[in-house]
Amino acid sequence: MDTITAIFKEKKLKLTPQRLAVYKYLMQTTAHPSAEKIYNDLQPEYPTMSLATVYKALKTLVEVDLIQEINVGEGNFRYDGNVASHPHIQCINCGKVEDFTSFELDHLNIEASKHTNFKVLSNKVYFYGVCPSCNK
Repeated sequence: MDTITAIFKEKKLKLTPQRLAVYKYLMQTTAHPSAEKIYNDLQPEYPTMSLATVYKALKTLVEVDLIQEINVGEGNFRYDGNVASHPHIQCINCGKVEDFTSFELDHLNIEASKHTNFKVLSNKVYFYGVCPSCNK
């Protein structure tokens, strides 16, 4: 929690209980939840927190690079507490999103640089498939 406190202090932002709750929630899951899922899961502990507040907290946390917003193409965003560069895979049946944890794609930046005059800084890679549960 020292990290979030230091970053908010450095950026001169207020660290509200709601922002902290959303951050803690994302640090404790690898499920890549939507804002609605986060809202529903936090509702029992924070009954006065609105969905709009969750969206605002997520926006702020993304802006200060404490979480990442991922768009797997389903019309809404998912959120990931792991800000390190890594690819994701989504089940095309149930929508579950998982990390590829031991599959590095940093070499893609070097390869892409060979084909453009842009300075390539990063990449986001999404894979799509069928998860083991849906594959049964």
